[in-house]
Amino acid sequence: MAVWELLLPRRKLTAAKPWRWTSNLVLVVLNTVLARVAIPVTAVGAALFLEEREMGLLHLVEWPAWAEILLAVVVFDLAIYLQHVMFHAVPLFWRLHRVHHADLDIDVTTGLRFHTGEILLSALIKLTVVLMLGPAAVAVLIFEVLLNASSMFNHSNVYLPAGIDRLLRLVLVTPDMHRVHHSVIRRETNSNFGFNLPWWDFLLGTYRAQPELGHTGMTIGLDEFRQEQQVDRLPGMLLLPFTRSPAAGDSTDSVPPPFTTEHSPQSSSADSPSSSTRKPDQ
Repeated sequence: MAVWELLLPRRKLTAAKPWRWTSNLVLVVLNTVLARVAIPVTAVGAALFLEEREMGLLHLVEWPAWAEILLAVVVFDLAIYLQHVMFHAVPLFWRLHRVHHADLDIDVTTGLRFHTGEILLSALIKLTVVLMLGPAAVAVLIFEVLLNASSMFNHSNVYLPAGIDRLLRLVLVTPDMHRVHHSVIRRETNSNFGFNLPWWDFLLGTYRAQPELGHTGMTIGLDEFRQEQQVDRLPGMLLLPFTRSPAAGDSTDSVPPPFTTEHSPQSSSADSPSSSTRKPDQ
């Protein structure tokens, strides 16, 4: 993905790439170590334990192996969508999640950039879903691979022709689709929550086809946090959940809930999944 970004970039990056990449990647290493220490049980390990004992909702019905794996992957994807919505709607969770959104550019490393607190909470939520379902361990492994691969893909700064993007986003969240979610405009931030499958956004009214200012004209990040030292350097990133916004009243304590009329995407033919009309500056 990094090579693709270099050869066919979608946007011109605005922040210092060496600092951003170093901070984002060091945060990944830090999160991996701390998560392993804090939560030694992995989702795959928990699934193996339950699978051997035939525990969980999926064991209430005899499924063909392929159907159980497919169903588990789809349910996990819905859980990730709902978790993402929750991290926007709950003020405390948003404080953690805004570390991800505060990146001044969006590229493949943004897909790995999350605060340690969010990583730990996400791991606990994932374990809870595993304990409820009792899925096959291979299904959890497949989903983990898909989630990480799709996160890097849909955050990447790569160019896709409009026709390919239009077809691909019927079954997969594309970079153009997810980039809208990283806009500084709040009603765009509160859209396109999906990571793998776009269907939840289509069905639940959180889909937005294109950014208002076009992909090359839109601003990435959070309006309240624009200092590179604060949002693209590791100390500032770790402290961001505990940092008050320069704006009066700390408006970033809470992102407006995504399912309100004011902030939900306007339904129109232009916002339909099949619409791919792009303006020249998009």
